[in-house]
Formats: sequence, C-alpha cells, structure tokens
Amino acid sequence: MKRRILFRAAIAALLTTSSLFAAELPHETENLFLITVDGFRWQEVFTGAEELLMYKENGGMHASVTNLLRTTFLRATPEARREALLPFFWNTIAKQGQIYGNKNKGSVATVTNGKKFTYPGFNEMLTGSPDPRIDKNEKRNNPNVTVLEWLHQKPAFAHKIIGFANWDTHPYILNTQRSGIPVWTGFEQNLPAAPGSPLDKVLQIQRDINPIWHDMTFDVFFMHAALEYMKEKKPRVVWIAFGETDEWAHDGRYDCYLFAARKMDDYVRTLWTAAQSLPEYRDKTTFLITCDHGRGSGSHDWKNHGANIEGAENIWLAALGPDTPPLGERHDIGEIHQNQIAATLAALLGEDYHTAVPKSGAPIKDLLPK
Repeated sequence: MKRRILFRAAIAALLTTSSLFAAELPHETENLFLITVDGFRWQEVFTGAEELLMYKENGGMHASVTNLLRTTFLRATPEARREALLPFFWNTIAKQGQIYGNKNKGSVATVTNGKKFTYPGFNEMLTGSPDPRIDKNEKRNNPNVTVLEWLHQKPAFAHKIIGFANWDTHPYILNTQRSGIPVWTGFEQNLPAAPGSPLDKVLQIQRDINPIWHDMTFDVFFMHAALEYMKEKKPRVVWIAFGETDEWAHDGRYDCYLFAARKMDDYVRTLWTAAQSLPEYRDKTTFLITCDHGRGSGSHDWKNHGANIEGAENIWLAALGPDTPPLGERHDIGEIHQNQIAATLAALLGEDYHTAVPKSGAPIKDLLPK
C-alpha cells in the first residue's frame, strides 16, 4: 500500500513538473495568420509549373500564351521552376521556416476526410477532425465548433479574430451567427471602415468591380483588405482564404492558375513584410499557409478533385514565425495530416486545443518551440 501511495505521489509530482516545464517553454507567438490557398497542388509548390499543362489542349490558350508561360515559369530544374513560381516560399519560408508535403522527398501531407473538396477540408482543418455530415459545398452553418471559435471564447482573443475569405460559403464554415467572428467575403457589408480610409477605398473598389464568378471575386481585394485592417485594428488571429487557384483550375485555365499562384506568393510576402514593420506584430507573429485539398494529375484530372480523384488527398503546409525552428523543406519524415492544423494553430498561440478537443489531431511538434 505504501509503495502504491509513493508511486502515485511520484507520478503526480512528475506530471506537475512536466506541466510547469511546458508552461515555461519559450513562446514568442502572440498573433497568427492562417492563409489558405484553395485547391493549389503540391506538385506546383515543390516542382513548379508543369510544361504539359501549358499547351492549349491541356489548359493553355494559344501559342503566345504558351510562350509567355514557358518564358516566365519554365526552368531547367524543379528547384528553379518552383522558385520562379513562388519566390517568397523558396527564398524566405524555406530558409527561415518549414514546408511539408513533397511526396518526392518522403514528406507526405494528406486530408483524412475522404471527400477531398472544400467544405469538408476546411471543417477538418479548422476543427481538427473530419465530419461525415459535411458532404456538400452548401451554405449550411457548421454544427462543429472551430478552433477559431474556441479561441474567440477566451478573453485574450475575444473580438480579435477575423476572416477575409474569397468564397461566399466561408461564413457558414465558421458559423458566424454562433461564433460571432466576422468573415468578409465581399458579399457582406460587415467590415466597418472610416470614410475615406485606405480600407474604405479597398472596399469601394471591390464593390465596383465586375465579377466573373457568382460566388467569389479576386484574391487581391482580400489581401489588401486584410492588410489595411491589420494596420488599423491590430487583430490577433487573421484567416485569409484565397480562392482563385481553385476556380481557374476548374475552368481549365492553367495560365491563370499559375499567375494566381505567383500573385498569392507575393501577397504573402506583402503581408509578412507589413507584419514585420509593425511593433504589434514584429517578431511575434506566425504565418501558417496551406490548402484545403489537392487535385489530380495529368491533362484532365489536374482540373478536378473529389473522392474519386486519385491524389486529391495530398496537401502541403508551410510555417514561418518566431517559434518554428528553421528546418526548411522537410524530407524523409512521418506523414502529417490536415486534422493536426487546428491544434498546431492553437499551440503556437500557447493554447492546448488538443486536450480540450481530444478527437482533434495532435499538434505538429516540429513546428513548435523546443
């Protein structure tokens, strides 16, 4: 009996010591930007533009466009091609942060929901687990509490979380009615701006643009709206959802898909540079960048994704911030999953989502301070 009591006391002491040690770990991240790039393939992230898809029958337009794409994006090696497409990713994030998902180098990142399309992907990403009830891209309020809503319920994050999301269904994914987190899609007038302010001018131009899609617009407005809002309001958690890559791919426009991807890379650079210029964000902000699903391969399936598209389960993840060790492009490591992003996001902010929601995936330890 005495031995059992002593053993339990020793375990309790060890757990207490471990908890105190965890609390004392160096932790610099106070703000976090989650940047999602809808349907952007791992193939382009890690090997750059694919020459086959540049031709007219596969996604190009005509000879002059193909020549432009070849001149702009084709290089002799995969490393040079990916740098031509995503210079900030490969000149900054790959040197100062981490990038996962290069299957060619033994780094695999996948979704676990089996659906391989947008709403199930964002639900898994933001809640930490798949939900078989989420089986359509429909405007239906998410019954699940996302990590952003969970954070929003804490005093330190209340009214300091916002979304800038280029798809009119995104407010339903975050269930803004219940969560109270504003999500600006360009279709709502729920983003207050002082008349004549830079943010007000961005919103006015967005309202005046002639859209070419019925449920989304152009990514540039979301970057600039987030940028100006960051400068004015100083939110702690910002979700920016870019959508053009997925839309251009569905339209079979590989040329526009590539240019949208390169613009995305530049938007991330702009936001990171702005964050490092502001004292509220400098050296205490982490960027997590990922996608909601992958796509297929080849001249037809690159346009598509879904449960029946082989390879659409493969995604990628990039991280840059003060608490993430600069391990660069990861290779020959264990597989990571989309359901780990929610807990990783919270852990970077010093919060334990995985313990609070045990069915969520565990945080990705290599992205956290040692």
